[in-house]
Amino acid sequence: MRVLGVDPGLTRCGVGVVDGSVGRSLTLAAAGVVRTDPGSDLAERLLGVERGVERWLDDHAPDAVAVERVFAQHNVSTVMGTAQASAIAITCAARRGLPVALHTPSEAKAAITGSGRADKAQVQAMVARLLGLDAAPKPADAADALALAICHIWRGGAQDRIARAQQDFARKVELARRSRRAPDPQGR
Repeated sequence: MRVLGVDPGLTRCGVGVVDGSVGRSLTLAAAGVVRTDPGSDLAERLLGVERGVERWLDDHAPDAVAVERVFAQHNVSTVMGTAQASAIAITCAARRGLPVALHTPSEAKAAITGSGRADKAQVQAMVARLLGLDAAPKPADAADALALAICHIWRGGAQDRIARAQQDFARKVELARRSRRAPDPQGR
């Protein structure tokens, strides 16, 4: 499975692509950031994020996209920009029919380090270790995006399989119900 992780932001939107599956080694495909000029108009910045995410989707053809779930912060303007960049990434993936998963920062930290309260340095060190790198990817936004991709490979893949199994089961139950349709004494 190839996953594009996105750590949304208007100035620096972290992006990282990881190949792997549960129980197998992980491989770094690419890591970086999509940058926009903080002095530019908001609409231009959002277009810049969109163009950058689209370029990453074109260049790396992921099977899924994992985006950091936006959570409330004290600085409303920061959370708004993050939410807008997140929506751009989700829209780009949806336009291509790619599955999108949202993971909280603490969920990604727990998947990578074993603790949802790990600090950035711990996450970066574990990302480097898990991907067999000599040093943590720079900038930190890229490492965070890789952490999201790894989290999705390890957790999201299992969640996707469970959801598909539940859908298959519901479909089979419905087919069985339809095939046994007999007159219902209550008129249903």
